[in-house]
Amino acid sequence: MKTEVMLEEAVEQKIFMVRGHKVMLDKDLARLYGITTFNLNKAVTRNLDRFPEDFMFRLNKKEFENLIFHFGISRWGGTRKLPRVFTEHGILMLSSVLKSKRAVYVNIQIMRIFVKINQMMKSHKELLKKIKEMEGKYDSQFKVVFDAIRQLMTSALPKQDRVIKGFHPSDR
Repeated sequence: MKTEVMLEEAVEQKIFMVRGHKVMLDKDLARLYGITTFNLNKAVTRNLDRFPEDFMFRLNKKEFENLIFHFGISRWGGTRKLPRVFTEHGILMLSSVLKSKRAVYVNIQIMRIFVKINQMMKSHKELLKKIKEMEGKYDSQFKVVFDAIRQLMTSALPKQDRVIKGFHPSDR
């Protein structure tokens, strides 16, 4: 149980929004799976037909630089190629490429975390919709209340809702 909580916290910190997708970096996934980034990418390269662009893509130079700048990621060593990132579906596909018991276990945990994130985002959107509906029903006296609720919701956004500024689907 303690291991699952630690894994959940580690995974949640490694999910970023890039090009409108929640993604994880190849190096972070490799670390979770207990293999080298080289071996993870080698397995993916051998099975490229399983990873269309909405499952996995390479960061461009601008995205890579922004990622380093915004999140202080510094120890990239002598990276010769821009990193690959995997969407939720790409991570799920990794389970068919990486067959170790650890990879299966980690994939199950990652999928649970993505489901949790999706549920949190959905409930957040539903709450915002209800607030807007209520604003229409009540007069301006309640504006302060609604503004305060919005501010609380914004400050309570989960880490997964981080967006790397400058990353847009059109930046490909």
